[in-house]
Amino acid sequence: MRHSDFWRFMDDEFGSAYARVLASTLVLSAVGGRTAVEALQAGQNPRSVWLAVCEMQDVPPERRLGKDRPIKD
Repeated sequence: MRHSDFWRFMDDEFGSAYARVLASTLVLSAVGGRTAVEALQAGQNPRSVWLAVCEMQDVPPERRLGKDRPIKD
């Protein structure tokens, strides 16, 4: 997963404004007691950070792969 995918998943799940607040304030024990922003800046795998957010926010497993997007030609 790329950083851009992480942010797209965050925006899709939480809305763009709340996603930024959540990423900068929610402390995630699964990534060393850091916020998502801190973890990404420290080089943590974006997928691990995304899954840590999902766990803390009780995102159902069926929504952890993001929204389906139409195939671009």
